[in-house]
Amino acid sequence: MDLDKAINERRSIRGYKPDPVPREMLEEIIALANRAPSSMNTQPWHFHVLTGEPLEQVRRGNSERMLAGVPPQREIPDHGAYTGVHRDRQVEIAKQLFAAMGIARDDKVMRQDWVMRGFRQFDAPVSIVVTFDRMIEDQGTIAHFDLGAVTYGLVLAAWARGLGAVINGQGIMQSPVVREVAGIPDDEVILTCVALGWPDDEFAANEVRSNRRTVGETARFVGF
Repeated sequence: MDLDKAINERRSIRGYKPDPVPREMLEEIIALANRAPSSMNTQPWHFHVLTGEPLEQVRRGNSERMLAGVPPQREIPDHGAYTGVHRDRQVEIAKQLFAAMGIARDDKVMRQDWVMRGFRQFDAPVSIVVTFDRMIEDQGTIAHFDLGAVTYGLVLAAWARGLGAVINGQGIMQSPVVREVAGIPDDEVILTCVALGWPDDEFAANEVRSNRRTVGETARFVGF
């Protein structure tokens, strides 16, 4: 698959087949992602790749703590409540997903189930926890920028191989659980995770494509 095709066709996948993903393929994907640019070539990222029983432990810990009312414990500042056009876009994609899944506005049970799917990392067979070196944590958000680049490279490389993925902050909402189960060292900060696997073609939400603004809406050209 060429780059333009991968970028244009990629979408977030939220329903997966249970089939395992070969370790060799995951290593290929990570090797490609590692080519991402970073500030001063610092390459501050790390990937912790979970499957099988360790991933099930993370799912259980995440879900049980959230259902018990334990406040989220992420290791980076949360985005808080969106407002204005950002809230509008958040609502728009939620409406698209709920419509695809047949979840009515007043169906609290199904809406709660959808939320819990996120904490379960959408039942994907693989979760890649993305972290960065704690020694540069106090140098602003540049490491976050670098990890955004490498994570996008990762999901594109996965898509080009027929895999689906979704970047999923809910999956590390209870970061102490993730850190303990995955054995993540203290000198790394947990940023996010990527749920990854073979897309389930029968899962309706997988066909949802979020709307994108045009070049005219996002770019200014000066001096042309």
